[in-house]
Amino acid sequence: MTSTLAPAPAERTSPGRAPAGQQRRTRVLALPEARWAAAALALFLVALPLQLTGAPAWTWAPLYALTYAAGGWEPGWAGLRALREKTLDVDLLMVVAALGAAAIGQVMDGALLIVIFATSGALEALATARTADSVRGLLDLAPAKAARIAADGDEESVAVEDLSIGDTVLVRPGERVGADGRVLDGASDVDQATITGEPLPVVKERGDEVFAGTLNGTGALRVRVERDASDSVIARIVRMVEEASETKAPTQLFIEKVEQRYSLGMVAATLAVFLVPLAFGAELTGALLRAMTFMIVASPCAVVLATMPPLLSAIANAGRHGVLVKSAVVMERLGEVDAVALDKTGTLTEGTPRVTDVRPLAGSGLDAAGLLRLAAAAEHPSEHPLARAVVAAARERGLGLPDAEGFDSTPGVGVRATVEARRVAVGAPARLLADADHADPAAADLAAELEDGGRTAVLVTVDGTPVGLLAVADRLRPDALATVASLTSGTGAAPVLLTGDNPRAAARLAAEVGVEDVRAGLLPEDKVSAVRELAAAGRRVMVVGDGVNDAPALAAAHTGVAMGRAGSDLALETADAVVVRDELAAVPAVISLSRRARALVVQNLVIAAVFIAGLVVWDLAGDLPLPLGVAGHEGSTVIVGLNGLRLLREAAWRRAAVPGGGQAARTPAAG
Repeated sequence: MTSTLAPAPAERTSPGRAPAGQQRRTRVLALPEARWAAAALALFLVALPLQLTGAPAWTWAPLYALTYAAGGWEPGWAGLRALREKTLDVDLLMVVAALGAAAIGQVMDGALLIVIFATSGALEALATARTADSVRGLLDLAPAKAARIAADGDEESVAVEDLSIGDTVLVRPGERVGADGRVLDGASDVDQATITGEPLPVVKERGDEVFAGTLNGTGALRVRVERDASDSVIARIVRMVEEASETKAPTQLFIEKVEQRYSLGMVAATLAVFLVPLAFGAELTGALLRAMTFMIVASPCAVVLATMPPLLSAIANAGRHGVLVKSAVVMERLGEVDAVALDKTGTLTEGTPRVTDVRPLAGSGLDAAGLLRLAAAAEHPSEHPLARAVVAAARERGLGLPDAEGFDSTPGVGVRATVEARRVAVGAPARLLADADHADPAAADLAAELEDGGRTAVLVTVDGTPVGLLAVADRLRPDALATVASLTSGTGAAPVLLTGDNPRAAARLAAEVGVEDVRAGLLPEDKVSAVRELAAAGRRVMVVGDGVNDAPALAAAHTGVAMGRAGSDLALETADAVVVRDELAAVPAVISLSRRARALVVQNLVIAAVFIAGLVVWDLAGDLPLPLGVAGHEGSTVIVGLNGLRLLREAAWRRAAVPGGGQAARTPAAG
């Protein structure tokens, strides 16, 4: 097996792949929507102060006209295309509303509407582009080349796309696995967190399955290819994210659904108010003035503003407290959630293994500090996550580590080193006990007890004699228990735990936080199936996760939330919201804040409806002066706008963060 010791060939980048470590990210101004929105905003910001300071109209009017053109031509053209398909698109309605405002002298109001709408479209385009970047970048996890072993034992470097089922590939230490397959020879620890989310590398030996894109540890593996590159687990994750994003039902704000019908009715009613009096001999000027007044007082501006200020205020408040909500649509959808599925590693837990128990064996002559000191000294030269956890635990306790000599690491077994003239071994209990000088039932029983509790047991031997065990586990987040309780109270059902980790570890953690529905050992497609099963039962499912393996479920869910600090690029871009500060308690708080925003929307709609109805009746049954109609219309717009801004207050977040706040937020009075 001489090829194992040969230096690894330099990995070349194949067409379509980003070089290792290079991030694919679409530049903001590379998007035409962003360029037009930026131009419209810049023109508006130049025109506004000129108008407000009393400059001549010829200085600011052309700038406003250019604002209308830059920000409105694209949505207007899209709206006209939709009209050809016999659909009245909200894009076209917004442009018409802006032009209508300009026609009656409200040029600045119309320009502001254009700028807001263009900016919203640019942000949506950017979010879509960044998600596509991350999906494409996921393919870079799998190497471009693999070392294929021919029948005569020769090694050749081939593109992973050229591998066939049945080929044998060599995976050297530190390389990524090139294809899904099964180990024929060798042993190593493989980090497969990208696929399963497991916090610790998994020992892979003859007969074990490995996945493309996972990272090999210190041993060499010969792997028989069992799937084409296009059918690997990592490729299926890409397809699932793309399909879920494409097939997810088109989302609209509630008000957009109402506004389309309302605007059609308003256009028809305005024409009737103008044409019917004319048919009965009314003067053209009077009929036109009444129709114009009707169009102003009945226009949906206050109805539109009934929704946006509360939702945007909620987004801003959540952002101040470390939750990035990507759009007003997402903020509205968060309040609809009635079921939550949580990932385990990196979501409910910190995602970093830590020593939880130090258990010296009777008769070893060591106390807990002495046992941990010896184990940490032997593990110190190792890069294995378990070794880092042991060394970190010793340093946290202020233990000085003696020098280790003759360090040796065996994949799947553990490490050995000479510490203070004694041969210390630290590793898997089953392997080390088999090599021990004599059987030790007490050590075997203690190892079984620790592993039954969902922890990873690590045996320490000195000169071939077992002296104690350490237990390593991923530590629960401090706010996990309170968060699960809040989610249960807020949604009316306990969360579901979806994890790729082993069932024992999952069950232990679920018992600690009070989750009963535990689904462990899941691949990414299994998580998607679980989410779709809940959705088929009529539930609006929120998925909270952080890894590549969570991305398909995040995309398939009603709402996806990613933990931001250690979240993968794909999870962060696929998710609808990101918990930037990694505070799990922010998840139920933002659900509650969304419900408060929805309650304010209802309040605003009632206010807008009262104003519109009163002004319309006055105009039709009496003689409503145009200036008074404009004042009433603008007054209702200001009132609903200011009412929505209440959610900017710090008190709004404090109320949302109170356990059970999601229930209180179901009523308008709770806003």
